[in-house]
Amino acid sequence: MGVIEAILLTIATAATPLLIAAIGELVVERSGVLNLGVEGMMIMGAVTGFGVALLTGSPWLGMLGGIVVGALFSLLFGFLTLTLVTNQVATGLALTLLGLGLSGMLGESFVGQPGIRLPNLHIPVLSDLPFVGGLIFGQDPIFYVSIALTAGVAWFLFYTHAGLTLRSVGDNHASAHALGINVIGIRYLAVMFGGACAGLAGAYLSVVYTPQWVENMTAGRGWIALALVVFASWRPWRVLAGAYLFGAVTIGQLHAQALGLGIPSQLLSSLPYLATVVVLVLISQNKRLTMVNTPASLGRPFVPDR
Repeated sequence: MGVIEAILLTIATAATPLLIAAIGELVVERSGVLNLGVEGMMIMGAVTGFGVALLTGSPWLGMLGGIVVGALFSLLFGFLTLTLVTNQVATGLALTLLGLGLSGMLGESFVGQPGIRLPNLHIPVLSDLPFVGGLIFGQDPIFYVSIALTAGVAWFLFYTHAGLTLRSVGDNHASAHALGINVIGIRYLAVMFGGACAGLAGAYLSVVYTPQWVENMTAGRGWIALALVVFASWRPWRVLAGAYLFGAVTIGQLHAQALGLGIPSQLLSSLPYLATVVVLVLISQNKRLTMVNTPASLGRPFVPDR
């Protein structure tokens, strides 16, 4: 039971940054914007979170720093794609490359330094319960934030007028504009929310998951988060299920390496990314499911009438 509990705990920890980044990107894409710069915003959140936590001694300020930098980075993407109407795909890729390069430069002095970890919660009696105590009542605070974020986004998108407005912008921006909705303003807010989530996910990696700074430590998680949105067909609760599925694959390959099964470590390390490709191929076979939930204006530029 102790081994099973340890495995489940590590799966939850591995899934949390994927869930947070994917939920943020889901809101962005629901508004009709495709931001491929999630990896760049995550890595900038990671280096900022680690640096702020190290310099201030507060992991909470580190998490806040990651959120702020992610949102600021997303504003750059928003200005280029929403105001200057540049190509969203090319701009997102450029944002990722910028984030990877800039984070390597900013984090050079942090390499090898021990970080300050955000401690897990401990609720008297409840956290000490066998098996379920650590799993439910003894996780790190951001784990609970990720679950609450998923529930909040699901409620916002499908049970509020503001969520309906955001989805209408993503489905038909021309009609939304004709009804007097500020399409560009709503998309800016969605892009900033997605950037803040990506920054928080990145800070989680360097402050909670592995409290240290290593160049390129996101290791493609931003791309997996993008795939999760499609995997979930733009539904928040499906994103949560997908994040834990990919988290299990990630942890599974680590345990397989530890057991020494004779499988090349390079192949085992590639399993999360192979799983991403397989899932996308399977989803592409179901055209109806994909078309029903895909925002119709996704990736299409919008220029309001002058």
